[in-house]
Amino acid sequence: MLDLTPTCPSCNSKNIKIHTHYETKNHGQRVINECNECHRCFSSTFNTFLAGIRKPISLVIQVIKSRTEGLGLNAVCRTFEISKNTLINWESRFSGIKKTLLLYALVHNFLKLTIEGDEVYTRVGKNVAPDESLGWTVVLMDRASRFLWELQCGKKDRQLFRKALRTLNKIIAKTKDISLITDGERRYGNILFEICHELIYTGKKGRPRKTLKNGVKVRIKNKGSQAHKKGPKRQKYQAPQPEHPETIQDIVNKDIHANHCEAFNSSLRRRNSTFRRRTNTYAKNENGLQRTLDVLWVIHNFIRTHFTIKQVPAVALGILDKKLSWDELFMIPVAA
Repeated sequence: MLDLTPTCPSCNSKNIKIHTHYETKNHGQRVINECNECHRCFSSTFNTFLAGIRKPISLVIQVIKSRTEGLGLNAVCRTFEISKNTLINWESRFSGIKKTLLLYALVHNFLKLTIEGDEVYTRVGKNVAPDESLGWTVVLMDRASRFLWELQCGKKDRQLFRKALRTLNKIIAKTKDISLITDGERRYGNILFEICHELIYTGKKGRPRKTLKNGVKVRIKNKGSQAHKKGPKRQKYQAPQPEHPETIQDIVNKDIHANHCEAFNSSLRRRNSTFRRRTNTYAKNENGLQRTLDVLWVIHNFIRTHFTIKQVPAVALGILDKKLSWDELFMIPVAA
């Protein structure tokens, strides 16, 4: 279970005792802790989301829920009578919560994972050509639990895919059997091969053959017609890079799809106003778009019950025994 025991900010000791109590305007009584090792005193909300928050917690929860149910930034500010800077500050704090929870998820070991990869597009700033837009978002989702491993936005280039696949590389180190399924986009397999491969030594002359690591499988479903294209036609289902000879091949063609990821992309357009089509609520910059994606990542994985699997994705994946409450979420130490 996620450890929420307070630690000393100076010496990281958990040998803490209650020093005194104090009253707040909207949050009742809170605790001042004292470290028994270095004798530093600090508030129970130090380095958490609640540090410095003076608004009622119920209002903060309503605001965040509204933002993850499709209400735009200006509409939320008008509805709940808060300033834009306040809302942006609250959402920015969630980025730290995401980092902490992602680090916690990556320490777990998994026997087998099937991850779907897909991209979703929106405008950022001005309405430029899709190839120049910073609004492309790479989605990496576990198929069985619907757990979102990555929501990374930016320009659709190698750098964006490398950022997302660095997380996948960390998951591979904790998983014995992992499959990556994509629709048509070959850069997933190619870049993963660059950062996650090994050499096969056979004792024969010549350079050792490069393959994906043992247990790692990548499959692509090529979509659309290729009748108008010149040259050899690609197969509908492909492994873009050579795989380790000891990897168990148990993927059938009917399972090579990203349908669950595409369903999430459809819900993303409803739940995140920056992805709404034919409106002017798109993100004004890349950092603003990533901020909203981080908030959605936390709510989707650890708070909201998925309507299909009837569980919170983090519980279905086995990371948590039960879903986090809002109080527990707000007391998680924020990563720098």
